[in-house]
Amino acid sequence: MEIKLDSKTILEKEFKTGLRGYNQEDVDLFLDQIIQDYETFKKMISELRTENEKLKEELATQQKRPMPSNTNTTNFDILKRISNLEKHVFGSKLYDTE
Repeated sequence: MEIKLDSKTILEKEFKTGLRGYNQEDVDLFLDQIIQDYETFKKMISELRTENEKLKEELATQQKRPMPSNTNTTNFDILKRISNLEKHVFGSKLYDTE
């Protein structure tokens, strides 16, 4: 994929005029908007590429880390842990019915 236009090319583009040509001021204003958008797109693409590289590096680092040895956790174990956490956080309030 290749971007064929840049802001300088758009800015320097010359249009031929005919008998019923376009209003030059309108064309210039529109081209100015296009140039601003191109500059914004270039900046966004650069930022996204940088972020993408950072995320790829983080992923590669995480994939190199060994997996935890306790991967046989069952739903029962998880529910038991949640229950213990609830008791710790809420204490006797959890069982009060008032």
